[in-house]
Amino acid sequence: MITLIVTSEKSGIDKYSQEIAKRIDVRKIETRRYLSLKGAYRLARTIGRQSGIVHLPNQDFSRYAFFLNSPFIVTAHDAVRLCFGFAKETVSERILLKLDKHYIKRASHIIAVSQNTKQDLMKYLKIPENRISVIYNGIDHSIFKPYDVKILDNPYILYVGSERPRKNLGRLFEAFAKVKSELPELKLVKAGAVGRSEEYRRNVMRKLDSLGITQEVIFVEHTSRLDLAHYYSSASLLAYPTLYEGFGLPPLEAMACGCPVVTSNTSSLAEVVGKAGIMVDPYDVDGLAQAMKQVLTDDKLRDDMVRKGLEQAKRFSWEKTVEQTLEVYNKVAEQHHE
Repeated sequence: MITLIVTSEKSGIDKYSQEIAKRIDVRKIETRRYLSLKGAYRLARTIGRQSGIVHLPNQDFSRYAFFLNSPFIVTAHDAVRLCFGFAKETVSERILLKLDKHYIKRASHIIAVSQNTKQDLMKYLKIPENRISVIYNGIDHSIFKPYDVKILDNPYILYVGSERPRKNLGRLFEAFAKVKSELPELKLVKAGAVGRSEEYRRNVMRKLDSLGITQEVIFVEHTSRLDLAHYYSSASLLAYPTLYEGFGLPPLEAMACGCPVVTSNTSSLAEVVGKAGIMVDPYDVDGLAQAMKQVLTDDKLRDDMVRKGLEQAKRFSWEKTVEQTLEVYNKVAEQHHE
């Protein structure tokens, strides 16, 4: 018997367990990802009572394996905390991170959502290669596809994501300001949550003010998946100059909607974008600005990127993700039986 833990929030990590749950016939436990101490204790007791194999759907749930006496699988979406940490960590956060690292290493098997994440796990946690399977995230092609819509009267660059330091928004804003000086009608739409704290939004607003572009950036914090697909379809391009991603769903969603992608040449992004997008050094503001301007002004290039992006996006589906996940379930079940 397999038990899948399904989290209810709306980030990419949560989409993973939700999309898997729709397509896989196993026992499921639904929970919020961010819990009070009391809520975490209740979940821990529920998980601890499960028989058979338990699938913990993200690396931050590895801590719950403390209560398990049965085999368990962990899906690792990234190694952000290993590579970057948090600027301000409480004592409890440090303890929980230590627990997560300990139980990731003790998992019967680990699913990594990219080769880059697999390599990070091997590098930072010394996990043997044969205990990690790379299974890419998927995409719902019934939602993320091209739509004939026009969200704004102005052409716009789209960014999708939160406001954390590794997302590299400061350099994106600098590059946007450079491009806008030559293309004055251009806007930037930033879709996604504020981030870990209000401090990030304050930093964002200070940066926009210093560049004199506060009125040129439009914030969209809460969108349905269909609305987001409309934003992709209507955008001139997606700019995603993040410093690190374990996978990177926005570039995949953008390509599926016929939106050209300019992204970083770091971490897992080459695995997602392939040869369909333009990849730049995320620390190079001039290079990022040049790449965005090129897409905005070269119709032939843009059409070629749209065509390649649509083809690249076809390589990813949640059905394929589920098929490969079932193979891991069977492998762990056979090992446990033996």
